Amino acid sequence: MSPRKADPLARAHLVDTAARLLTDEGPQALSTRRIAQEAGSSTMAVYTYFDGIGGLVHAMVHEGFTRLQEHLTGVRRSDDPVSDLALLGRAFRHNASQNEHLYAVMFGGCSLAGFSLSEADRQHGRYTLRNVTECVRRCMESGRFHQGDPELVAHRLWCAVHGLTTLDLGGYLVPPYDADRCFEDQLVSLMVGCGDLPGAAGLSVAESATRLPSLGAAAPEHSS
Repeated sequence: MSPRKADPLARAHLVDTAARLLTDEGPQALSTRRIAQEAGSSTMAVYTYFDGIGGLVHAMVHEGFTRLQEHLTGVRRSDDPVSDLALLGRAFRHNASQNEHLYAVMFGGCSLAGFSLSEADRQHGRYTLRNVTECVRRCMESGRFHQGDPELVAHRLWCAVHGLTTLDLGGYLVPPYDADRCFEDQLVSLMVGCGDLPGAAGLSVAESATRLPSLGAAAPEHSS
């Protein structure tokens, strides 16, 4: 008898379930029995797909960055690289809103107790920055941004958007300075800080908002 093929949907469901338990209840909830119960699966599935809890923790990080990469690669190149860059920021934030439990794990926001992330795990997701670095390079080549190190600028943008996203998911941004208002202001300020003119930056950022549905995404909504 041939071995049973792995079901990618079942695997993803186990990852999502474990990430939710970890962020909601802490590492003590990460038992094969509890995960299987919550996922409507068997304890054997955790070993079949991940070779145990340790492998499942690592899979959470990798799955989180895989989904982020899917969001970022959904941004299609246009004639306006600044609009493209702003849309990458929107895609980053939307991915976080759709995968909130994974987001907390992939960036080390959860206590993992005895399940430690390796340096390889922490460095794994850096490949997603290539999308941003290449777009920054295009902004520089177009004359919209000051010349400089595109990868350093990509890191600057990553730090800024990640910070706002973390505050947003934590419910810290409330009216009149809610997440949406702060995010729109942040996008324009970041583009101007990179060398763009305020008027041009504002138009490009506004145009990027009209393109968000092209990613198959609605604007993020969070309750405070």
